Amino acid sequence: MTQEPEDAARLILVTPPRAALETLTAALPDALASGLVATVRLDMPGAPEDEIRRAADALRVICHAADVALVIRDHFRMVRPLGLDGAQVDLKGASLKKIRAEMGEDAILGVACGTSRHDGMVAGEAGADYVLFGPFRAPEGLGAGETAPMELFEWWGEMIETPSIAEGGVTVEDAGALSAHADFIAPDVSVWDGDLVANLRRFQAALDD
Repeated sequence: MTQEPEDAARLILVTPPRAALETLTAALPDALASGLVATVRLDMPGAPEDEIRRAADALRVICHAADVALVIRDHFRMVRPLGLDGAQVDLKGASLKKIRAEMGEDAILGVACGTSRHDGMVAGEAGADYVLFGPFRAPEGLGAGETAPMELFEWWGEMIETPSIAEGGVTVEDAGALSAHADFIAPDVSVWDGDLVANLRRFQAALDD
């Protein structure tokens, strides 16, 4: 999940947190066949372990058939047993050294750093393969309302080699503005609404513009 500095930003496809597995497995093959998705991230906060394992197994088969990496949010201990490509964890409360040892050196270790440049630097120095900043747009009425500003991605892109992901309410218009600074863009999960491939193409067009 790395790229050369001159490459255009790529898309990360994040699964909706409460989506039915049948919905994901029906839409994902065409989305990956389009060549628009660099990595898929499985997000199932609060779901029972058996459901997470079942979803991870099903999505791994689809992703690996398309030569696309599948990472899982939080559950890094599932990476090796389920043959996943890596995990994304929150920096706060995480021992990145322990997580790396659990997953193996070849696994993708992504670290969510909220809106903090300092946390991003800590994660990068600890060996994160990517850092995620967000939300780019805060949901109305939810959370503290803090966002990761464009200036953060501009500074990061100029100063730090560790790849960055922009996530959290990212629209097509946002993607176009972010493409010069972030290495990867995670579209808002509303990208799954309707025609997933067509929606991804709109995001990619914004990145290429």
